[in-house]
Amino acid sequence: MLLGGMATTWPLVVRAQQPGMPVIGWLHGSSLGNDWRSEQAFRKGLSEVGYVEGQNVAIEYRWAEGQYERLSALAGELVRRPVALILAGTPPAALAAKTATASIPIVFVVGLDPVAAGLVASFNRPGGNATGMTLLTGPLVQKRLEFLRELIPNAVNIGMFINPTSPDAPPEIRDAQAAAQANGLKIKLLNATTVDEIDAAFASLADQRPDAMVVGSDPFFSTRKEQFAAQTARTKIPTIYPFDEFPASGGLISYGTSRVNSYRQAGIYAGRILKGEKPADLPVHAPTKFELVINLKTARALGLTVPPSLLARADEVIE
Repeated sequence: MLLGGMATTWPLVVRAQQPGMPVIGWLHGSSLGNDWRSEQAFRKGLSEVGYVEGQNVAIEYRWAEGQYERLSALAGELVRRPVALILAGTPPAALAAKTATASIPIVFVVGLDPVAAGLVASFNRPGGNATGMTLLTGPLVQKRLEFLRELIPNAVNIGMFINPTSPDAPPEIRDAQAAAQANGLKIKLLNATTVDEIDAAFASLADQRPDAMVVGSDPFFSTRKEQFAAQTARTKIPTIYPFDEFPASGGLISYGTSRVNSYRQAGIYAGRILKGEKPADLPVHAPTKFELVINLKTARALGLTVPPSLLARADEVIE
């Protein structure tokens, strides 16, 4: 296994590859240290269709470490390799892979609408060389705002963290603003593309503290889940997140699809394509189950009482 395209803090690890063994290129906007569960789930999906890394398939890893501008070059490396298939995790990686090749199969895991983004022609008949999983993160903003209002009935002013460099941002902002207008809420956008900008955004709230906050679905934010937990605890701002790893790291509440399951499904698709199926014929997989996770310990620390009606609908309650 080769972990390439990494910052110097990550060691270079090489595992012997058998001659003739197909190689999957893993292209991701995040980092191994922050997204190891996704990688593990992808390998599990591969194994379900008969592919085991190091035995009959190899994986070369390219992590952008949150620096999305690196993805085009990393995608080019994989295309020149050439790999048999590219797993593109995060929307920027999927778009970089799609730009880099029109022939190598691509399996993506993205939060945005892949049709609107130009990744596929349609959900049922993707066409071209790409298919994969969508997490439908944007349309779920309305439900997240509804859960916030149920938890904090008097909330009106909502802060929303967005990474303006992410393809996820424009549709997620549109969905949030439409949902806010429908529910009588006011959205204040908080832009952050770096660790320092997250801290600066929280510092800017000293004079105009929102009643609650929503964190956007950009993968960069997932790599900073402990930072968000610490800052929201310090400022005592109730915050809802898109993925369950946030409450697991001390965040208050999350609502969304399981990224782990999506990457397992991506592994299954990758194996099927390696066996001869075409991406053009594999429908884009959309989630059918969404998970509500509540961290009661964090709620108590924020002085919040979670309504029984909300607890009853939770898929997981962290005590």
